[in-house]
Amino acid sequence: MTKLIIFMHKDIHHKSMCESKKYTLCFLSAVITIGVLLLILVLCLTLISSPPTYTIVGFSVPVSSGNDNQNGTFTFYLEIKNPNKALNVYHDDILLTFYYDQYILGEKTLPSFRQKSGGTSRFREKVDANAGTWMELLNSIAISNKTAELKVSLVGGARYKIRGRMRKGQQNLQGRVPIGSDGNISGGKKIKLKRVSKKQSSKVPSKKKKKEKKQN
Repeated sequence: MTKLIIFMHKDIHHKSMCESKKYTLCFLSAVITIGVLLLILVLCLTLISSPPTYTIVGFSVPVSSGNDNQNGTFTFYLEIKNPNKALNVYHDDILLTFYYDQYILGEKTLPSFRQKSGGTSRFREKVDANAGTWMELLNSIAISNKTAELKVSLVGGARYKIRGRMRKGQQNLQGRVPIGSDGNISGGKKIKLKRVSKKQSSKVPSKKKKKEKKQN
């Protein structure tokens, strides 16, 4: 009888150890699976890059100063976002060109900079306007309830460091900025600049300046 009890005790102990090992193996398997999935996720985040987004969040033309000042200055507010959660972006010089009608209103170059992963950079820049185009813009805005439309183009480069190698993407974007009678963006809209197709790039106004009218 005693031997039977001892045998049953050993059997129960053996089953308990088997179940314990089974649970341990299941736990380790789950941990390894989660680790592999996380590793795959990290690799995807570091190997796949998304281009930055560029948005004109504000624009100001000082219409209150009157339209008799030929040497004008306008202000734009630009927001650049890096959507990559695991990649820094190295921006080359960024050239922004503003057009009114078919003529250049003004240009501004933002110097190169480094942007952290998931970061947002904001710029407030003043631009000296070309006199001839500036006067036409002010005259258009001065008309009651008149909305003038500007075109903006952005050209630059964004580089990403992936697995020790630098990869570069070219940025060629455009947008339309409606200006209200108060000199600000009509309706307070934010203008997200969009990638230019080959067909659209042919429609960009030629880079020429409006000639100033000679005064008698």
